[in-house]
Amino acid sequence: MTDQRDIVVVRRPGQGAFVEEGLAELLAAYHLRTEAEKGEAVSDVSGLPERYRAEILGARAAFGDGVVLVALSGDTAVGCLVVTAPVGGRSEIKRLWTDPAFRSRGIASDLLGAALAHAGESGVSTVRLSVWKWRSGAIALYERFGFTVTESWDEREQLVCMERAVGADAAA
Repeated sequence: MTDQRDIVVVRRPGQGAFVEEGLAELLAAYHLRTEAEKGEAVSDVSGLPERYRAEILGARAAFGDGVVLVALSGDTAVGCLVVTAPVGGRSEIKRLWTDPAFRSRGIASDLLGAALAHAGESGVSTVRLSVWKWRSGAIALYERFGFTVTESWDEREQLVCMERAVGADAAA
């Protein structure tokens, strides 16, 4: 069993093919699970919408100037999160996922904390995210980190939109 102290969060990984492959596996698991939860299960990555396959096959290109955070246990990618590049003082958190075998070890919290620190260092005033309403554990995590439900910017049903201030605005 891996001790949480063995988990390291890295920004813009890619110094080894094992990280890129691990990230691709995490993103594939995230999208496959999400499609299944939406009642649109597909058997493998080839059945996913093109935009999701593009993320899996090339996260760097898909997320552009955003920052990809990967939690590593040794050489194994066990969690991921994307912070989009700031636009108008705001970034978005996307694709928070922890390998089910590594859950309940604080990995999602570590990734979220690193994402908020990065956003603060980038001069972002607000971070937002969207989460499916049935992901109650994720919603509870976001609430513990100070996110609150806000008016939706996405028209998909069952999607909860949340945001929180960062940096100097967070202290207000």
